[in-house]
Amino acid sequence: MSNIILKAEDISKQYRLGLVGTGTITHDLNRFWHRIRGKEDPYLKVGAVNDRAIRATEDYVWALRDINFEVEQGEVLGIIGKNGAGKSTLLKILSRVTSPTTGVIKTKGRIASLLEVGTGFHPELTGRENIYLNGAILGMTRSEIKAKEEEIVDFSGCELYIDTPVKRYSSGMRVRLGFAVAAHLEPDILVVDEVLAVGDAEFQKKAIGKMQDVSQADGKTVLFVSHNMASVQQLCTRAIVLDNGSVSFSGDVTDCVSHYLEKSDRYSNFNGLVKWDINNAPGSSDFKLLSVSTLTEDYIVKKSFTDEQSILIHIKTALSVPLRNMRLNLSLYNRDEIVVFTTSSHLYEEVLKSEGFYQYEIVIPAYLLNHGNYKISLQAGIPGERQILESTKVLNFDVEKISDSGTTYNTVLKGVVAPKLHWKIYKQRDD
Repeated sequence: MSNIILKAEDISKQYRLGLVGTGTITHDLNRFWHRIRGKEDPYLKVGAVNDRAIRATEDYVWALRDINFEVEQGEVLGIIGKNGAGKSTLLKILSRVTSPTTGVIKTKGRIASLLEVGTGFHPELTGRENIYLNGAILGMTRSEIKAKEEEIVDFSGCELYIDTPVKRYSSGMRVRLGFAVAAHLEPDILVVDEVLAVGDAEFQKKAIGKMQDVSQADGKTVLFVSHNMASVQQLCTRAIVLDNGSVSFSGDVTDCVSHYLEKSDRYSNFNGLVKWDINNAPGSSDFKLLSVSTLTEDYIVKKSFTDEQSILIHIKTALSVPLRNMRLNLSLYNRDEIVVFTTSSHLYEEVLKSEGFYQYEIVIPAYLLNHGNYKISLQAGIPGERQILESTKVLNFDVEKISDSGTTYNTVLKGVVAPKLHWKIYKQRDD
């Protein structure tokens, strides 16, 4: 017998732009006339691709188009993609909040959903009353809910307010209680959509641990949407990538994350150098960012480096007025959008006393960074006064590891960095 607990077959969802329903009696009657004659909906043949960045040329849009996938029991499926790709629409269909225009969803067992802060909560009811309400919606008996009640309250960390109406909860408290209810009332499929971003770091860690327990220990299935690629890789066993309403990639979670990040990387076309005309440069009227480049120690512009090479970051700027105590800050991000380090010019810089062109150089030492892709982000300002350059990701570069034989390899050691440290090994004397 197949272990498939959820199956999506040819799922599509169409919306009419700007209006509710079809928008006109003519369209409604036309749909009805085709339906009673057993014919296909005439409006399924029209509709634009779900790309929110382009101007609408049609009245209809396909939020999802021909989605097919299967999920096995105990699997944690990550669903990733840029904003507007169709992730939330897909989860709403899977949760039966809305129905697909075409296609069918086949599931086994109960589905618990946490699609947004406070999903399924009645604001006038207390937290405790909402626990029982959600349990009843899932088809549980009062005695089954009561057996889980104290565990839910303890996990949520909202015990002080549990008998207070939910309308008085903060967004963080609502998501804590909502997740606790969804995860503890024994669903066969748990659907979670980006709501963990509302919680604090402690709760995010606890929630991810609970989802791992639910899938690994209890054999439950989890569908997880997040823009935090580190969480996706930590939690999920497999993933699919949505792009403009269609599945663009599916498979191993690491491969999916790499595909998504490479496709969304706006800086991948630069070959170690990005520069601006002074009239269009980032910054303010007082300070302009003119160029950023990554170079070798011999001042050769490059995008790819080996771990045995130092990386020189060269920044050219223009100053139109003296800026006392201005700081230029550089942050380095890895491909999971985790900050590797941040460094600031104020530790070394004298006061910028006159207008003119200034250059900055920062050296990242050899044998520090792990294998992977890194993004450089710059920000400038005067502490306590004003921001001069908003945090801006400007370009990226790659680091490859070199083996003892001199060949490159793609091993990624655990950790944000992989420094080459000196080890001293000696045998202890017997005396």
